[in-house]
Amino acid sequence: MVTAQQQLLTMPEIGRPDVFYTHAIGVAELEGDLNKRAALKIARYLSLAMRPGTSWEEKRKYFIHVLKHHCVPQVNDEEFQQFYSQMAEMVREYAGADALRLASQEDDTYAARMSFGQDRSAIEDDAEQFFLKLLGSEDHCPDYFNPPDWAQLKILRDNWI
Repeated sequence: MVTAQQQLLTMPEIGRPDVFYTHAIGVAELEGDLNKRAALKIARYLSLAMRPGTSWEEKRKYFIHVLKHHCVPQVNDEEFQQFYSQMAEMVREYAGADALRLASQEDDTYAARMSFGQDRSAIEDDAEQFFLKLLGSEDHCPDYFNPPDWAQLKILRDNWI
């Protein structure tokens, strides 16, 4: 027989249809399992963020929301604390990987434009707008990024601005 703590330590699969998560979240709420509900909420919001066509602004809202509301342990227990910490780290990994993917694509576009002889100042203006949306105006690592990803993003930004 599987204990409640053993069930807790299983993160739901990312990428399932939203209806799967909403149903499972409802079941977890009926069962009174706040930890399972939190894990399902995290999986749901990460899945929504990773949908094709989702804007970075919307993705960032999902990352911030899930870290603030669902990566907070419901029980003061070391095993639970560690699990919630791992879930928060996973959110940061998804956010960083996606931001790096977007920044790398943009970096390639800027390099191609340079190779076609476009004026660098026009590229710099576009890069400034792009990286402002991606990184914001602060010069410190936001909670939804890991410091190494943040540093890499700043290197890509600083190459063009």
